[in-house]
This record gives sequence, structure tokens and C-alpha cells, in this order.
Amino acid sequence: MLPRYEFWGINQHFRLWSHMRWSNAVENLLIFTILFVGICILIGIILSILLDQKIRAEGFLRTVYLYPMALSFIVTGTAWKWILNPTMGIQKLFRDWGFTDFTFDWLVNREMSIYTIVIAAVWQSSGFVMALFLAGLRSIDDEIIKAAKIDGAGLYSIYITIILPMLRPVFMSSIVILLHISIKSYDLVIALTAGGPGTSSDMPALFMTQMAFHRSEIGLASASAVMMFLTVLAIVVPYLYSELRRQDAGR
Repeated sequence: MLPRYEFWGINQHFRLWSHMRWSNAVENLLIFTILFVGICILIGIILSILLDQKIRAEGFLRTVYLYPMALSFIVTGTAWKWILNPTMGIQKLFRDWGFTDFTFDWLVNREMSIYTIVIAAVWQSSGFVMALFLAGLRSIDDEIIKAAKIDGAGLYSIYITIILPMLRPVFMSSIVILLHISIKSYDLVIALTAGGPGTSSDMPALFMTQMAFHRSEIGLASASAVMMFLTVLAIVVPYLYSELRRQDAGR
């Protein structure tokens, strides 16, 4: 509240990277990002391929899969906090059914709390990835698939060797969007675990806000914000560069 106006240069960044809580937040972010992006893309591809088979009730299923994306992360975090609460959620349900030894206490387990955030985030975002891939699948000419079938290729081979490689722009768009969501994750974390137990599920965005508004560590919070900004730039700039090169090559 009463800052000292002294120029520190990059000393705040050295102080940031020597801070154990920041190191823990970055480690959690890496775990969350790898699992979140990988699982969302895998589920999105599988669901889009299933819906691409012209199944019945496709419109209904597409709406069901996309519905979580219409919710805010605060709502998602609150709902999953109830579901994963050992005293009122999945664990209690199974024990009421007679499975008295069943344990699912990830929400209050320091070693597993970060994975509860992954579960909630995947539930909310995988439907959106499914919609992106489904749009990409529907943009592919059916004559390509028919020609591959005439040549004797099976459905599995067609998707793996022909269709999915053609969806490279969809892959890139999905990865960039999901990475952006993961880096700025705050509302889901604050609603689901609040960074706990302790700081076991802390994330950089939560670290930044708590340092700025709860501890008045404006310099440290600003340094963490700069690091997050540079991370986003490291993702977005190469993506934009590759897309512009691809567009120029196609002219």
C-alpha cells in the first residue's frame, strides 16, 4: 500500500524464479496443460469421428457435448467441487451403495488435487474441440473417402493416414485455444480448489492475483504477469507466422 519507488530492473524476475510457490505453480501448470490439451484433443477427435458417421440424434448429441462450453468456469468449478467432495459426492454415493472401502478423495489430497482441475476443464472444453474437428471433417470432400474405399482402405486407415493429416489447421487452432485457456486458468481453480489443499493446486494466474491483491507484492505480481504474457506470445506468434506463410504459399 505504501510502495518504495526504487528501480529494480529485472531483479523482480530473479526473485520470482527463486520463489518456491511460483515454481510449484509452474509445475502444476505444466501438468495441467499437458493433460488438458492431450485429453481434450483425443476426446474431441473420437467424438467428432463418431458423429461424422451420420448417426441418429446427431443434433441432440452435438448439443449435449457442446452444452458445458456454455457454462462459465465458475459454475463448472462449483459443480465439480460438489461432485468430488468426499462427504457429499462420488465417494459418498458409492459408500451408500455398499462399497464401504471405496475412496475418491482427490479434492482434498495434496498429491491428486491438480488432477481434479484437469477433470473439470476437460469436461467443459472437449465438446468445443469436438465441434472444431467435426467442422473440419465435414469440409473434406467425400470423393476422397470414396476413392480410398475403392482402393481397399479400411475406415481406420482412411482416418489415420488420410483424413486426420488433412486436419492440421484444426489441430493447430485447437492447441492454441486450449493452451490459451490453460495459461490463464484462474476462475476454475478458485472455484474448485482455491489453490489447495495448501498450495498443491496453485497456478500462475492465481499466484499473480494473490500476490497483487492479497499481499501487496505488486512487483512480484507484475513479474509473474510478464512471464505469462511472454508464454502466450511464444505460442501465438509462431502460430500466426505459420498460418501467414501457409496462406502466402497457397496464393
